[in-house]
Amino acid sequence: MAAAAAWMTAAAVVAVLLFLVASAWPLLASGRILTAWTGGWHPYAQPPSYGVGPMILVSVLMAAGAVTVAFPLALGLAAFAHGVGPRPLRRPVQGLVRLMAGIPTVVYGFVAVMVLVPFMRHSFAGTTGFGLLPAILTLSLLILPTMVLVIDARLGRQDQAWVVACRSLGMNHSQALERVLLPRARAGLVAAAVLGISRALGDTLVALMVAGNAAQAPGGWLDSVRSLTAHIALVLATDTFSPEYRSVAAAGLFLFLLTGGITLLIRRLAAGGEA
Repeated sequence: MAAAAAWMTAAAVVAVLLFLVASAWPLLASGRILTAWTGGWHPYAQPPSYGVGPMILVSVLMAAGAVTVAFPLALGLAAFAHGVGPRPLRRPVQGLVRLMAGIPTVVYGFVAVMVLVPFMRHSFAGTTGFGLLPAILTLSLLILPTMVLVIDARLGRQDQAWVVACRSLGMNHSQALERVLLPRARAGLVAAAVLGISRALGDTLVALMVAGNAAQAPGGWLDSVRSLTAHIALVLATDTFSPEYRSVAAAGLFLFLLTGGITLLIRRLAAGGEA
């Protein structure tokens, strides 16, 4: 049964890849795929340009920034729930994290628009409040509970013999986590990082609601920008069978390859470290 499910999942992934390649085939056959991936988005220029390069850059910056903010917090919360924090607070913290994981993405975006965006607008003169930094902060909050739960589950599966051995050596909870338990939970840390990056890259609503949706490369952290996923959603919602519409296939193919490539790279680095 498990093997059948694995084969079905693999077949679905391959089918998605083939569909994206078929949709982007006109660009692939013409040799303009690299131009589509690296060029700028200027549909009203003469001649027009339908490159998604700025949106690719923004997506990478958003994902990297969100994981950079969320990963240390996820480690801290997982450690808090596994001995570092006061015992009466451990279960409430775990319950809060599970509650956060069940909140719809649009709620995070709505709260960011109502609270974070006005704060940014009043804190930094000359800005609208929508931009790259607010989107990164909102995304970090969105991916945080997923990362915490993955690390927490890995730590919870640790062999109790290791915990007893740490205590017999006189280690406190912090020392045991830092020197023994977290290094042994390396696979869980890698899984948390992969899921965090993948979710940040693939999220649409937060980028659509908070980033500002300007199709440009950012000149600063407060600039209005547009991610690749938000760009795909906006084009599909307003256009069909135009050059802009056809460029979406190239954008989707790049997003698929980027996510898969990052996942394989992180897993390869983790495997090399364990060896």
